[in-house]
Amino acid sequence: MARRLKLAAVGTGYFAQFHYEAWSRIENVDLVGLCTLDGTMGRNIADRFDIATVHGDVADMLDAVKPDLLDIATPPPTHRRFIEAAVSRGVAVVCQKPFTESLAEAEAVTALAEEAGVPLIVHENFRFQPWHRQARKILDAGTLGEIFQISFRLRPGDGQGPDAYLDRQPYFQSMERFLVHETAIHFIDVFRYLMGEVDGVYADLTRFNPVLAGEDAGYILFQFRNGTRGLFDGNRLVDHPAENRRLTMGEMLIEGSEAVLRLDGDGGINLRKHGYDVEVPVNYEWENRGFAGDSVYMLLRHVVQHLTAGAPAMNTARDYLVNLRIEDAIYRSSESGAKVAIT
Repeated sequence: MARRLKLAAVGTGYFAQFHYEAWSRIENVDLVGLCTLDGTMGRNIADRFDIATVHGDVADMLDAVKPDLLDIATPPPTHRRFIEAAVSRGVAVVCQKPFTESLAEAEAVTALAEEAGVPLIVHENFRFQPWHRQARKILDAGTLGEIFQISFRLRPGDGQGPDAYLDRQPYFQSMERFLVHETAIHFIDVFRYLMGEVDGVYADLTRFNPVLAGEDAGYILFQFRNGTRGLFDGNRLVDHPAENRRLTMGEMLIEGSEAVLRLDGDGGINLRKHGYDVEVPVNYEWENRGFAGDSVYMLLRHVVQHLTAGAPAMNTARDYLVNLRIEDAIYRSSESGAKVAIT
């Protein structure tokens, strides 16, 4: 019989709802504690998902329920303190992205967890989205031939006007680093998952919505170690055709010598062979539930398999530092106007 995990969670904001719903469907997990500063929301979530106790302080919760795993679903300024509280008690952690507030802070908590021998995994769910998984399978099969480049056009269309993001994640407006630190970081990870490691970047970032503290649009060029090129073209003010524009957040092309793969805004994958004008849809199975093809569920189940059965873990804090070093290079490139190597 598989070992059962005692789980505690912190956070009751917009995105935390996807965590609790996913946890409720994962076997061998008992959600024994919830921490939040919003007592009313905490009690509502506890009643909905049959969580025994609600706490106002993370350290008090950890001491009271003694979990095996802490799920941190809160904004970046809280991450270091919550991770430190868990690691000091030998409690494994899965932590939402953006992972901490800075590269230096992420390096510090990663070292802390490693020294204590405590698993620390970043909740980066985009590589678990079914269309990216299917694209990986197509690449592995060699269907596209020699890969020349990958591009993604981020177009959620949710960033216009003075009320941008206030109804969902209002702290977005005050983030001094926004487009890349909050959003493009997903695609840095996806690009590495699909194309491999990055040797250098060039970036040109800008801000269109004056109510924001940080950038909300920009171009990022990637040079991959294997010679492939990449382009991230992000603009949060402009949208794209999709029933749910937050499903894929935009459109992707992977272009090779034998064929081109195109991802549309509804999760559809299409292939067009070189020299042909007609695209052929790729049939693959995925379920439109939870967040973005049930990717939160897929990631959290992956974490449970790692902790209970020893399965290899993706998105360990150590590996995720590579994403943050690429992010840091992107900001330095945009500030200097020069290409920056990844070391």
